[in-house]
Amino acid sequence: MSKGKSEVNYQKKIYKAGGAPLTEIEELVARVLQELEVDNSDLSAELRDLSICSVKEVEGGAKKAVVIFVPYHLHKRFLKLQSRLIREFEKKIAGKHVVFIAQRTILSTAFKRQKPGQIRPRSRTLTSVHNAILEDLVYPTQIVGKRVRVRTDNSKLLKVYLDPKDARDVETKLKTFSSVYKKLTNKTVEFLFPPQDE
Repeated sequence: MSKGKSEVNYQKKIYKAGGAPLTEIEELVARVLQELEVDNSDLSAELRDLSICSVKEVEGGAKKAVVIFVPYHLHKRFLKLQSRLIREFEKKIAGKHVVFIAQRTILSTAFKRQKPGQIRPRSRTLTSVHNAILEDLVYPTQIVGKRVRVRTDNSKLLKVYLDPKDARDVETKLKTFSSVYKKLTNKTVEFLFPPQDE
């Protein structure tokens, strides 16, 4: 009886568009989220109303990455807990890096023609969404600089400089960040730390 109840409970932690069936990794993440809510008394109150949209697994460097998409309206609440949640998830899903990204919508440039009289919000443009994904990916580390390098074959490489004070915590995740960003946006990015002045 209790098993059936816990099955129902963990399914409330993930809302997929159109009621699509859950994948194996989505079930695992929803179960872990439910367990954290039940077992961890200091996280319990904050996690009660939180849910996720979907989960993707991405090949990244030495470790696989688990990308957890959260509803945009809950994103700010996830940010408050994100550092702790990442630690807890990485303990439970051993051997994988975990990142949280808000589910955002990109509106096409034809939006104005489809809905006359309405202006496409700046936050829904491709550039804005890609920049927001970059911020989500490295959170809680700050981005301190960006450079675009155009190679001779006309391909672009985005160099993103991260706050050096977090170097010890995120150094092992730089390749993961690059592969997740490439998978989500199809853009090549290199994460590094600014050179230290002597």
